[in-house]
Amino acid sequence: MSPSEKSVDKASAARARAARSPHDEQRNPAWFKPVMFGFMLVGFLWVVVYYISATRLPVPAVGSWNIVIGFGIMFIGFIMTTRWK
Repeated sequence: MSPSEKSVDKASAARARAARSPHDEQRNPAWFKPVMFGFMLVGFLWVVVYYISATRLPVPAVGSWNIVIGFGIMFIGFIMTTRWK
């Protein structure tokens, strides 16, 4: 390969790198958004079911800790929103 061919290859590689957006490499995987909203929805439903069932569901053995569990699950989803791009 001659020196001129090497410089042409380097120039085309530099153009290809410049054409890519810096955000292309920082995108979230496809599963991220459904999992994030899933955590928020499951946590919300956990708390709603606890109140509607008059504290008998979802896990009767933990009693009022069901509220903490539900909000904890929702909190995981809200924490994931800080990483959403």
